[in-house]
Amino acid sequence: MTQCLPPRCEAASEQQEHGTFVGAGCEQPWAELELIAALLGKQPAVCGCATLSRKRLHGHRSRGFAFAFQDVSRKHHTWKEQAPWLAVGTGVPAKGFPAAAWNPPRCGVPDLPLLPDGQSGRNRQKRFVLSGGRWDKTNLTYKIIRFPWQLVKAKVRRTIEEALKVWSDVTPLTFTEVQEGRADIVIDFTRYWHGDNLPFDGPGGILAHAFFPKTHREGDVHFDYDETWTIGNNLGTDLLQVAAHEFGHVLGLQHTAVSKSLMSPFYIFRYPLSLSEDDKQGIQYLYGKPSPDPDPTPTQPAELAQPDLETNEITNVEAVQPDACHAAFDAAATIRGELFFFRSRYVWRLRAGKLQDGYPALASRHWQGIPSSVDATFEDPLGNIWFFQDSQYWIYDGERRVSGPTPVVELGLPASPVQAALVWGAEKNKIYIFSGGSYWRFNPHRRQVDNIYPRAMADWRGVPPEIDAAFQDELGFAYFLRGRDYWKFDPVQVKVLEGYPRQISQDFFSCTPSSNSFR
Repeated sequence: MTQCLPPRCEAASEQQEHGTFVGAGCEQPWAELELIAALLGKQPAVCGCATLSRKRLHGHRSRGFAFAFQDVSRKHHTWKEQAPWLAVGTGVPAKGFPAAAWNPPRCGVPDLPLLPDGQSGRNRQKRFVLSGGRWDKTNLTYKIIRFPWQLVKAKVRRTIEEALKVWSDVTPLTFTEVQEGRADIVIDFTRYWHGDNLPFDGPGGILAHAFFPKTHREGDVHFDYDETWTIGNNLGTDLLQVAAHEFGHVLGLQHTAVSKSLMSPFYIFRYPLSLSEDDKQGIQYLYGKPSPDPDPTPTQPAELAQPDLETNEITNVEAVQPDACHAAFDAAATIRGELFFFRSRYVWRLRAGKLQDGYPALASRHWQGIPSSVDATFEDPLGNIWFFQDSQYWIYDGERRVSGPTPVVELGLPASPVQAALVWGAEKNKIYIFSGGSYWRFNPHRRQVDNIYPRAMADWRGVPPEIDAAFQDELGFAYFLRGRDYWKFDPVQVKVLEGYPRQISQDFFSCTPSSNSFR
């Protein structure tokens, strides 16, 4: 599948008519397929996420077969960004990487041999790889036969539409869902043996497979029903990434050696999802670039109903970009494993403790329709992102608004501004909402507080009674922000650690310490 998603992906040649598998370990069928492929003189049709020993990567035989594979336990299939450990096609660590760290998950198909100029033998002028087939039309239809049990149908439909849009945005291709009759692309969530001689294996194994154009099953995309499918988060298998990669195969793309490409066999969790330049070149080689929009015919201006949308235009709210070294933040939260700070219309994004390029940026760059300022935010266990402003809240599914504004009284809270929200606990399944020196425990599944009567902030020993923001780090420590200071809360001792408060600007943004911190 894509960048080998936790677990494995398989892409097949046109002659073998098999598509893409996404999976974890490599089982006995690997050896059989490789032996058949060797006898036929063809490249194996399957690519699985596997850890290859150094000896095997260099082509040594094991158990009588070229390139036997070791199984990979699920714990190796992390959702952290994988570095380009291996020099493509060599099986050895890339320059600058320690030899001990060269064993990442990857697809098991041997890399195409590199020519002296570094290009693969099959495509000297391009890195993207084609399956040998393409659709003869650009207006394609698709149908979803069955749906995963964890997700509501509406969310699955939106995600499939978004995954296809990744490709239609850069080509003349269009995709239209049909619910009856024939369709070009048929999407199904199925189990075990399901009629194509490519069985699924339950949770944690093969995730999905697809079939290339010009094969007898062209357009079929199968997902393993037994996987834990999620949308836009790393709590399970991200449907958007798997689907977008599989649709690349359905349209005629093989895997590429470009590590940051969507069609790379290495799994990299990307948010937001986008195509690399290599992906664009590959798909446009097959279908061309999108047709330019015709010049609109001039019309008389009409009166518009009041629009319900946000623009990126800055009006009278924080007309100048705030400086993190002197800002008191309105909200903070860990979202998709990254730390976000909010101030007015702006957001700062930190990954592994480092501020990302291009930030601060307008929050509406990620979340269209977000309120002009955010008082509190959190990501719930289902991956939904909640924003609060005054006595209202909004819910986003990734970057798409699904509800709001809605009064907080519907959650069982008083009709007063929410000041902060904290996702808390070893499983990050407890959510606390803070307001006016009190707090409530909130159940996101029932969308109700557990008790309409709040508890006192004194329960959080050492935390000031009034706070601006709160979040939890990956080690379980909670952080409470007020003004330019923060307090670090120990979940074991259930109190603030010694030496706090400290300055946010100094510890999170590497600013010079200030002597006039607000306490």
